[in-house]
Amino acid sequence: MPPSPIHWPARFEPGRSPVHVRNELTNSAPATTVWAALIAAPQWPDWYANAHDVVVEGGARDLGPGARFTWKTFGVALRSMVEEFIPETRIAWLAEAFGVSAWHAWLITPTEGGCRVLTEETQHGVLARAGALFFLTRMSDWHQRWLEGLAGRAGDQ
Repeated sequence: MPPSPIHWPARFEPGRSPVHVRNELTNSAPATTVWAALIAAPQWPDWYANAHDVVVEGGARDLGPGARFTWKTFGVALRSMVEEFIPETRIAWLAEAFGVSAWHAWLITPTEGGCRVLTEETQHGVLARAGALFFLTRMSDWHQRWLEGLAGRAGDQ
């Protein structure tokens, strides 16, 4: 696997984390359209079946620098905060709940005729370890569906 272009906080570097998933997808939608769909977090449940009850603090429609949001995924209620935000290029958030602490990052790279979207996540905590042990590919499988849903949503706009 090539070195990751993600900006990892030291604690969440893949080599220091018990859980690490990496997914990517190239699609024909322009990076600007993919970005717009990705940061419209309250709309994720419309096209990603593993996101529920997404609420951005203050009632914002979109994620932005420092945005705080709550949501449910994999049956876990998370509190998240956007820690990296470079429009149309990078977004990463810290997500926490009892038994899990995660860093989830996205990188959008324009390509000839579309863009490539990379998403990586690392996790710590007893809940993260248990999920990785009992559901070996579940997070990777769902993240791939998230990428496919994002591509479909961006194609719809």
